[in-house]
Amino acid sequence: MGTFFTRERFGKPQLLAAGLLVIFLGQCVWLVTRTATPSEVDTSDLFRAQEGLRQWRGLAIAGQPSDGRTESLTALPIEIEDNEGYDPNHSPLWYLLASLPLTGPEWWQARAVPYWGWLMRVPNIVFGLLLGASLWYVSHRLYGYAGGYIALALYCFSPVILSNCALAALRPEMGAAWGAFGAVFTAIAVAHTLYAPREVVLWNSRRILLLGLALALAVGSQFSLIVVVLVSLVLLLYVAHCRRGAALAIWLAACVVGAVLFCGAYAFVPLAIRQGVRHAHFFGTTWQSFTMPRAYLGALASIVKSGPAVPIMLVTALATYAVWPRVRYFGNTAPLLIAGLFLALGMSMPHYPGLGFQLMALPFAFIFVAGVAADLIDTGQGTVVTACVWGLLAADGLWNLVQLARIGKG
Repeated sequence: MGTFFTRERFGKPQLLAAGLLVIFLGQCVWLVTRTATPSEVDTSDLFRAQEGLRQWRGLAIAGQPSDGRTESLTALPIEIEDNEGYDPNHSPLWYLLASLPLTGPEWWQARAVPYWGWLMRVPNIVFGLLLGASLWYVSHRLYGYAGGYIALALYCFSPVILSNCALAALRPEMGAAWGAFGAVFTAIAVAHTLYAPREVVLWNSRRILLLGLALALAVGSQFSLIVVVLVSLVLLLYVAHCRRGAALAIWLAACVVGAVLFCGAYAFVPLAIRQGVRHAHFFGTTWQSFTMPRAYLGALASIVKSGPAVPIMLVTALATYAVWPRVRYFGNTAPLLIAGLFLALGMSMPHYPGLGFQLMALPFAFIFVAGVAADLIDTGQGTVVTACVWGLLAADGLWNLVQLARIGKG
């Protein structure tokens, strides 16, 4: 136990990062208390809760046709109605996670009804905190504590991230975002371990389980994130180019773990799994959208809405990356490419789930910005760069807090 509570794990930097996450949680709670009332549980949230609770009680598989739906208080969402009663975008996992706070004994369910407005937002807030903690861990390991603080500050004061965590009226995507983020960086971490001459599968068993969990969470929360499975393979083969056979074995093992968890969301019912996969929309891209200016404006809007400092810092980071070879290494290039891929996928899907891809691109963009900023700080002009960076971050945080204070009750 003494070796676990070390200064490296629980020192001042970790406490400062935890403080930022506490501020993030406070903003989410403020948003919930100012917007969540029993009367504001809309039909889509009610349907999601009913479907999830029906499966928790063993009555049906969420997101699939059942006799119980005839007694539902809400109409079917249009995309489900047009897909023979099957959810084309989500597995039952999406419903199970959203309705988890509403499960329990009958006395709890009866008392929970007046609080659905905020209870259904709890899982999303938890995933938001986990994604923030993961982003801090990755960025500070890659770029040092300065990079970790920059990435986490951009994340914690991003209106897009906060609204997706705390506003149930939006489709909850933070579980999918955390799964995609975890799959990418777990694959990179596993690949780096292969440079040591150790047993491939046994030594990496915990990382394989983590990668499988991330893949299941990502694809189970949004079918179109099946692309992350391929991305993780590419990263494993690229980083561990000296042991590609071992990398492939790890990837296959993680896919098996993910497949088992994915099937578990269907209660391991073969017919439900087969029908769910058959009606799923894994690749809903419309490449003609790249000829439409609106697609580019939507991608740009997602960046602008992330906070006043984000466009400035992102443009600066991209310009620096283009003209300064020193910052063009794998630690900066990988998150830039992933962010670009997700933005492109978001543009190719003008509606849902394209908006989800735009959200998932942001954490990778924050890491890229943090990496380039940390490299600039580590130059002869580090004092000036530090002042500019923290000035922008302070202004960004203050602006966001002011906007939150203006949100009226209800």
